[in-house]
Parts: sequence; structure tokens; C-alpha cells
Amino acid sequence: MSWLSAEAALARLGTKPQTLYANVSRGRIAARPDPDDPRRSLYRAADVERLAQRKGGRRPARAVAAESIAWGEPVLETAISAIAGGQLRYRGQDAVALAAEGTLEEAAELLWPSPTRPDFSGRARAQQPGMAAAYRAIAELAATDMPTSGRARAVLVGDAMRAVSFLAGALAAPGTEDVHERLARQWQRPEAADIIRRALVLLAEHELNASTFAARVAASTGAPLSAAILAGLAALSGPLHGSASLAMGGLVRAARQDGAEAALTAHLRRGLPLPCFGHRLYPDGDCRAAALLAVLDLPEPFGRLAAMGTAMSGEKPNIDFALAAMTARFGLPEAAPLHLFALARSVGWIAHALEQGESGALIRPRARYVGD
Repeated sequence: MSWLSAEAALARLGTKPQTLYANVSRGRIAARPDPDDPRRSLYRAADVERLAQRKGGRRPARAVAAESIAWGEPVLETAISAIAGGQLRYRGQDAVALAAEGTLEEAAELLWPSPTRPDFSGRARAQQPGMAAAYRAIAELAATDMPTSGRARAVLVGDAMRAVSFLAGALAAPGTEDVHERLARQWQRPEAADIIRRALVLLAEHELNASTFAARVAASTGAPLSAAILAGLAALSGPLHGSASLAMGGLVRAARQDGAEAALTAHLRRGLPLPCFGHRLYPDGDCRAAALLAVLDLPEPFGRLAAMGTAMSGEKPNIDFALAAMTARFGLPEAAPLHLFALARSVGWIAHALEQGESGALIRPRARYVGD
């Protein structure tokens, strides 16, 4: 990822500094401190180039559409969450502040919103808790639940609570406690309950990410809320999304064998970006990762990898790094980050499914044929 100085960005855009700063504040251009001079800022070259091309003339509609689905301009209006200025906000509330004391149930109450605190308790227990059980549980609901169209919101919130309860029953121990307590009990790590709670809140919603978009597309057809969750689970399973923290494994093993500096140097010399460092929406650092790492006693070599990786790449650890470090610190199952993502993000998927259903619009983009 390349970055430009203010002078270079202004020269390419042909605008005044005030216009550059306005584009940064509106999220159109990402900015970060210059590592060589923290008093100055650098600006993401790709964002500057996109705006420069736009100013140069009206682009074809196909170019605008293609750009919009690849980290480009927002394509949907939402009142659920916003990422701007380095902050993640749930319906106007700082998600990091909410995670300091809140639970996933309280996040759901805010995000849906629900007239009462959602209850995700359940006594059913999967024979083999995990993602396979989660898929089976939600698929059964999706095949039998009623469509969302024409049904009152209060009834749909009841469907939502049942779906998340089924998911929790497939991933966590049964019981009536909050889901973070049940996950800690399932993993036999009661001392990890608090940081699991924080992680669930921070992972509950993240604007129009890949899995949320998949869930929203499913919801736009009038499908049951459980079907929207199933679509989200499918998209979440990929290594570029919910399983991204697994990419830290090779780097951690190399650091344990050869030392953090040698492992990082070897990785960067291959021309590869550091896994689990940096996030396009947080040029100054992922606030979710910072919130978790601030209360986590980092095990080695994660501590050295975090410090040296930032110094070498100019990027800070992201949420996937924090989840990998948390998993190592408490000896959680390797799949714990994916389980946390799936259970937490189901709350966000439902929020988007409800919002999309209220719009009554079908999401149906067009494809541009380039074949023979």
C-alpha cells in the first residue's frame, strides 16, 4: 500500500488543503501519521488517484459501480454503524466504550434495536460443538422459518433471538448465563470470560463487510432471518474474513524458532504484507485491536511481533492479530476466533437484515459481460 505526502496529494488533486482535509474527514481519503515525522500526515495513494480521476471528468457508470464494491464509495444507507475518524460506532455509540462493560446481549439490544434485552439462553447442547454444528442448526431454521415479508418487527425480533440462541447452542455450553460466560465454560477457561465478552461486543458489527453484505442480499429477497445468518456464515468462513487470524500461525512459528525480527524480515523480503497488520478502514490503527490488546497480557512472541512489525511495516496489529494473541494467551481452541466472529457477527447480520427488510428493496446488481 503506497502513501503520498500532502504536497504530492494536493498536486495530484489540484485542490486546496482545506478540500484535502474535508475528503479525509468524510472518509474518502485515508490518512495516517508520517512515521518519519509524526507532525505530518500521509494520504493513501489509491484514494487520491480515485478522486483525481473523478475530478478529471465524468466516469462511465460501470467504473463507478465496479469501484463501489471494492472498498470504494458507500453503496447503501444504514443507521446501524459507522467507521470514521478511527472510531467504530454502533447507532452513534462508541463500540470500544460499549465493550468496556457491555455484553453481546446489550449490543444486540442497541443494534436491532429491541424493546427488551435479548435473551440468547438455551439448554440444547451440540454433540460436537463447532462450526459444523452451527451450520446444521441454522440451516434447519432457514429451511423451516417463515419469510420476513409482512411480519411485525416484534415477531421478527423473536425470530432473531431464537436464531442466535440456536447458534450459541451449537458453539457454547448450554445455560441461561450471558453467552461470553457460556463460551468460557465450553472452552474450560473461566479466566478468559471478560476478554471474550469484550471481543464479542467489538465483533458484533462492522458496517458492510463481506459477510454482512451476503446476509443483506439474502434478506432483500424476503428470506427468513435465519437464512440471512446462513448466508453470513458462508461468507465468514473464508481465509480473508473470519479465519484471517489463522494466517498468524506461520509467522508465530517462525518467530519462536528464529526470533521475531528474523521472522518479520524474512517475510517482508518475500514482498508479502504482514498478516494481521493494518486495516484499510483504520489507517491509524484498528480501534478494536487496540481495545483488546490494552487489557491483554501479550504472550511471546506476540509482543515482539507487534512492536517490530509496526516499526518495520508502518502498520499496526488489527483485530485478527488481537484474536490470535488472545487465543494463544488463554490456550483457547484454534477455531476460537472464528467461533467468536460467527456468534458476535450474527447480531450485526440480523440488524442489517431487519433494516433491509424495512426498505423493501431487492439487492440485484448487474454484471458486465466480458466473454467472447
